[in-house]
Amino acid sequence: MQERRIRPEAIPRHVAIIMDGNGRWAERRGLGRNQGHRAGIESVRAVVRAAHELGVRFLTLYAFSTENWSRPQGEVDALMGLLEHYLDAEIDELDRNGIRLRAIGRLDQLPDAARAKLAEAVGRTADNTEMTVLFALSYGGRAEIADAARRIARDAEHGKLDPDSVDEKTFASYLYEPEVPDPDLLIRTGGDTRISNFLLWQVAYAEIHVTDVLWPDFRKSDLVEAIWEFQQRERRYGRTSEQVRGDGTPGRDA
Repeated sequence: MQERRIRPEAIPRHVAIIMDGNGRWAERRGLGRNQGHRAGIESVRAVVRAAHELGVRFLTLYAFSTENWSRPQGEVDALMGLLEHYLDAEIDELDRNGIRLRAIGRLDQLPDAARAKLAEAVGRTADNTEMTVLFALSYGGRAEIADAARRIARDAEHGKLDPDSVDEKTFASYLYEPEVPDPDLLIRTGGDTRISNFLLWQVAYAEIHVTDVLWPDFRKSDLVEAIWEFQQRERRYGRTSEQVRGDGTPGRDA
């Protein structure tokens, strides 16, 4: 079994997933798109459990992008309803397992009912420390960077920040969840080889794993496969392989 091949000491601390393929999954079965989204909820449930079992500390799921607002209203309404359903169905298990739920994005754009349900779940799990699950909702990487730049400009205008002092660390502190470490591993399901405006700042050095598996079919074995592949790679951060091996910094285990 593939799970036996992964090294527990080298589990990526933060895994981010672009959950793609719900529509194609439904189309291949002669079903409506919303049925594909409902099937995708089962994968969310399975992957959160699997990540927790494997020791992943942070899991970010791209649930709804800023661009998704342009989809047919019926589909948007269904997706918001599925968010509420997931929170109702899973909050007890998340809390019982010490999992903290957070959300990133322009959350003020969410419908009132979904935003209230989300705030309730975030508040209930706020003190949990076993694992953090982040839902990217009404999220766009460019929007996050623009929002950060706007806050920096505002603080500089009010004398709270010297513009000449702004460096990468300062900028990162203005992102939606600055205390969350950057993803080590970015997974995209559905086979497309693009990052679709997801965590543009944070994935600068993430290892990328693309699988043809459509999101509703993605399960623990697929997550294990992605982690196993991650563990075969040498993470150099701009250095040579010789430097990585020679200065005591972990290479393939990083």
